Amino acid sequence: MPKGNLFSVATGRESWSSQKLSNEGIRLGRPETSKFGICFFPAIKSKRSEGTAMPMGIFRVCLVVITAIVNHPLLFPKENGTVLENTEEIIQKMKEREEILRLEKLRLEQEIEGQEAAQKVLEKAAKVVEDVKEEKVQWDMWTALSMVIFLLIELWRQDFQEGNWQDTGADEDDMAVLGKAFKGVAFPDKAILASFYEKRILGTTGDMARMREMVEGFADDLLEALRSVCNRDADMEVEDCMGVGSMYENWRVRKPFVCDLIVPFAPPEPYCFRSQIWCSGDSFPPDEQGYGTIKVCRADEDETGCICDKTKLGEDMLCLLHSQGNTTRLSSEMEDLLCFKNTQYLDADQVMKWFQIAVTKAWNKISHKYEFDLSFSLLDSPGALKIKFRSGKSIAFNLTPVVQYENSDVYFISHFPRNCLAADLPSSTHWFLTFAVYERRFIQMISKMLPANACHVSCLQILSFLHGKQCSLTGPSGLTNYHLKTVLLHLLQTRPSQDWAPEKLEARLQDMLKFLEKCLHEKKLYHFFIGNGKVPAELGFPIIFQRAEPLNLFRPFVLHRDVYRKTIDTFHEMLRNTSALISEYMVHIPHVQTNGIHKESV
Repeated sequence: MPKGNLFSVATGRESWSSQKLSNEGIRLGRPETSKFGICFFPAIKSKRSEGTAMPMGIFRVCLVVITAIVNHPLLFPKENGTVLENTEEIIQKMKEREEILRLEKLRLEQEIEGQEAAQKVLEKAAKVVEDVKEEKVQWDMWTALSMVIFLLIELWRQDFQEGNWQDTGADEDDMAVLGKAFKGVAFPDKAILASFYEKRILGTTGDMARMREMVEGFADDLLEALRSVCNRDADMEVEDCMGVGSMYENWRVRKPFVCDLIVPFAPPEPYCFRSQIWCSGDSFPPDEQGYGTIKVCRADEDETGCICDKTKLGEDMLCLLHSQGNTTRLSSEMEDLLCFKNTQYLDADQVMKWFQIAVTKAWNKISHKYEFDLSFSLLDSPGALKIKFRSGKSIAFNLTPVVQYENSDVYFISHFPRNCLAADLPSSTHWFLTFAVYERRFIQMISKMLPANACHVSCLQILSFLHGKQCSLTGPSGLTNYHLKTVLLHLLQTRPSQDWAPEKLEARLQDMLKFLEKCLHEKKLYHFFIGNGKVPAELGFPIIFQRAEPLNLFRPFVLHRDVYRKTIDTFHEMLRNTSALISEYMVHIPHVQTNGIHKESV
């Protein structure tokens, strides 16, 4: 509405003012504007109303003032004018709110999508975990089943070890599978083997008996002289000798015949030997299996040792047994008792050195009674002695000092004469154990249960002869006569007694060869007594050795491939040359049927 129209501001007043002014005879002129922005119409006096001009002017002034007051913006704000501005602000705020809500919606949608994705991941993970649990349960089931199978196998192995712990391959099917080296080999028949045994081997039995008698008598005299030259208060006490080995088990075939004698000895009073073996509970490395140590102690000394070794003594306390002066004296005494330097362990080298000196003194004392000379024949075998007659003949025998293990017939041996069964000793304080006495007793006991003129010793003699003859042609191998005897001991334990009848010589000899071939192929030949739970109780064999882990005599073949290859080649060559080696000593084969080998039972 235009500001110049005064009556347009006050609604309803324009018609009333105009009419009233018209009735009163006032004529309005052109509107004018004051400095306050108020429009007014100057009155034009008419001739009729000139007398009333004064009152009408006052009225007009008052009307203008009232109109200005009513239309003043401070008293009456323009409400209708602010409505538009507030609406735009509200619309703007609503748009901003809408944008905020839209962003919030997007955020919520993203959160929902994230939660759904996380839920899917959790469900997938739960499924994977469930699958893993199922697989783990299945794996645990297989593991448990495997453990059960393993335990059953272990129990079976222990039972099998206690029984037939060394697989001899006694079944005919096993023997057919084994013995691949026999293919194409012409093995001598029963008649040729029997004739060969009678002509080549049986005739040496009488010579061995006479030689054993002569050597045993001389050894007893020599040891008696040794006791007389030794100081009974300071030197070792020597006991009577015992014969062991092939000469005393009646299967020695190759010359020269050599008697093996062992001489037990003990320390002087008040000392004693306390031995410790590899299977006594303490841990021993694999290369020390089958060995033991011997400690020299006072008989009244506690086995656990002096308490000063386990207790920290004060500065003002002194052990009367192990004081500095007594330690020096004890060390000197231990050296006198053939112990290793600064230890109480018996030294094998010191023992052999002492024994050689003592034997030399003893021979010097009794040499005038004999018409032959005595000397040490081999430098690498300290106990190897040789008797030389004036006629030029000679007799060799081994006299080896040993230490008894507790109250048994197992002995610690310082050195093995000829064909050492084991590698070099780990140290001179380690002693190998020999079961030769029990081996001899076992063969004697089994021989009484076998048929008359059984072929068990014949098989061992023929096999020993073939192996020795082959070694003389191609050189030595890793096999020894002790290995061959161990094979026989295993077969004697597993084969029924009737299988050793004299007419079954050929079959049993082939069994020994095939079993030996199997052991060489597997590089495994167990010691007969160690770990064997079926040793006859009549032998009185120590139970500690029966419960021990089996001792593999072929372990050196695993460590030394060159020796193993040489041994295999020699064995196969021996099989191929069996007929030729036997025929070489056959002059005449009788035409009569040979029913067996007639000899005295061992």
